[in-house]
Amino acid sequence: MTGGPVDDAAVLSALFADSPQGLFVFDAEQKVTRYNPAGRGVRNLPAEEVVGHGVEEFAPGFEGGELRALIDEVLASGEPLRSRLVRGRSPSEPHRTLAVEVSLFPLRGPGDGVPGLVGVVEDVTERQAAADRLAVLSAVHATVGSTLEARTTADELVRALVPGFADVACVDLLDDGPDGAVRRTGPVPSAVPLRRVSSAPADARLSRKDGDSRPFPFPTPFTQALNDGQARLVPVSADESWLAADPDGFAPLLVEHVHSMIVAPLTARDSVLGLLTLYRDRPDPFEEADLDVARQAAATAAAHLDNANSYCREHTVAAALQRRLQPGVTPRLSAVETAHVYLPEGAGGGWFDVVPLSGTRVALVVGDVAGHGIEAAATMGQLRVALRTLALQDLETDELLTHLDEVAAQLTAAGAPTATTHVATCAITVYDPVSRQCTAIRAGHPAPVVVDPEGSPLTVDVPEGPPLGTGGGRAFTPAVFEVEPGSLLAHFTSGLLAAAGEDGAAARLHLEHVLAPAGRPLQELCDTAVYRMAPSPRDDAVLLLARTHALAPEQVADWTLPADPSVVGTARRLVGQQLAVWELDEAVPTTELIVSELVTNAIRYGRGPVRLRLVRDRGRLLCEVTDTNSASPHLRHARASDEGGRGLFIVMRLSSHWGVRHGRRDKTTWSEQRLDGERPDATDLFDDVVDLADE
Repeated sequence: MTGGPVDDAAVLSALFADSPQGLFVFDAEQKVTRYNPAGRGVRNLPAEEVVGHGVEEFAPGFEGGELRALIDEVLASGEPLRSRLVRGRSPSEPHRTLAVEVSLFPLRGPGDGVPGLVGVVEDVTERQAAADRLAVLSAVHATVGSTLEARTTADELVRALVPGFADVACVDLLDDGPDGAVRRTGPVPSAVPLRRVSSAPADARLSRKDGDSRPFPFPTPFTQALNDGQARLVPVSADESWLAADPDGFAPLLVEHVHSMIVAPLTARDSVLGLLTLYRDRPDPFEEADLDVARQAAATAAAHLDNANSYCREHTVAAALQRRLQPGVTPRLSAVETAHVYLPEGAGGGWFDVVPLSGTRVALVVGDVAGHGIEAAATMGQLRVALRTLALQDLETDELLTHLDEVAAQLTAAGAPTATTHVATCAITVYDPVSRQCTAIRAGHPAPVVVDPEGSPLTVDVPEGPPLGTGGGRAFTPAVFEVEPGSLLAHFTSGLLAAAGEDGAAARLHLEHVLAPAGRPLQELCDTAVYRMAPSPRDDAVLLLARTHALAPEQVADWTLPADPSVVGTARRLVGQQLAVWELDEAVPTTELIVSELVTNAIRYGRGPVRLRLVRDRGRLLCEVTDTNSASPHLRHARASDEGGRGLFIVMRLSSHWGVRHGRRDKTTWSEQRLDGERPDATDLFDDVVDLADE
């Protein structure tokens, strides 16, 4: 059966009576002429408070100016407006905030004007709240964790949550000190202090100030969250019993009209790192759905904070290890005066060393291990120990670097991690204060800067060898040059030259200019270099300065003797005369015995003339005998039936140190005696040798 035509009036009555959407008819003066009393927000409002009134009169919680401007726009243009989001307090429930989509449709009259319009208001509060929560989490994921610094991570978290989600946000972290101590799993005792590291807005003063460190009052929602690791939605009112734990401390909550808060523990790997606390004084309190948002935001931030703590711990351990593996107090030497600056900003593998060598020589070393962190620091320590050990063997510089390259290659083969194709770079300069010669060599490292006593840089071509650990058996070529006393030798890592806007050559010229006042105190020059060079904060910066000295001619005695056994007595006589000149008569018997054994050894096993040299230097006496045989003598214990073989044993017993130094075409056997302490008696030594022979 077909019905009759639908009555328009019936349709309108049904819509205005039963539609869940809010329908409003406005006249040309923006007054409501008809509305749907079932619409959310105006439900239960008397009709006389709506009909005949403008929006700002019956819905004061909405921005009247915004809605009026939208109505004016449609009345003037005659064009509809659809789905414009507007927020405000509900007219019938002022404690609730509504999010509504407003659509406005002009009414067509018989003339050219628009006599009114129809407004359709759809309540999208729940939908928009869900979208807002997703937007908050999106902002947290997008902005939190941009650095490995805990304070910055906390700042990013509170800024992502305020004001969109909370009116005030605070982050408190367990106060374990600057080294980021390893967290313990399980509940956090209520007596553990927490430090306020960040809050937003900046002028928020609800319970404690940024930087304050103290335990939270017990028992409160804060200590409960620390104990069980569960987030809590907590109402705040004057009759809440937990406020009594610290009435004065919690008073600002009531003064600022806070009515709702969320306390969420920052937990990572079953360890509580701190607390995220969110406060609201806006009309809408936190809901259960908001608690889930807080949990997710706290979990995201906690993961980044845990990474920051791990980085802080590793950085601290690496820096401590690196400093521990660096030289302590550099030795005071006759050859050079030294000073250094060491900035382990990147906790990497930069290192330096000042190694005293035989013959009053000194090795100046600066190196840089590839990479950063504990692994780089450990590799640096291994290489530094290996280099010092090799240097003390009196190896030639090229041979020393060749062996060190082999050590570095073995470290790579053993699994020492490196992000590059090499393990380290290194530069070494050996300075001899007697000859005033420098022997410089480098493995992939910047060449040293040399400045003469007048402040002028010297051009020294030090061939660049391959970095350490690259293998291939490539050769290292040293450069030999002579310097005047008072010259400056500067060794450094590339981190010192990383000034903004300068390439390597320009930065090197800059450093030469900084070091031009070569006569200034070395430590002052080091500080000035840091101020002027602006080292990179992302890499280690090492600068080792050495001012050269020369031994005075009267400190050295040198003779060349023929390779004839008869000259042993001559050698003893020359030594006795020189020690008398130096007023070292007490050292004569011991020194004569040492020289006799060394010269006899050189004549017996060597070829060509024998060179004898005595050096007096800072409380020690050096005896050196050079011959043209490259074979090294070996210390051995003679048997009772042996007629000889005790020479080096005697030298060892009479010396504080002894050794063999190899040159290109010869070798030098040397002995060092201390003049500022108790010295062994040669007579007693003869008795020991006789006793050994009798056994």
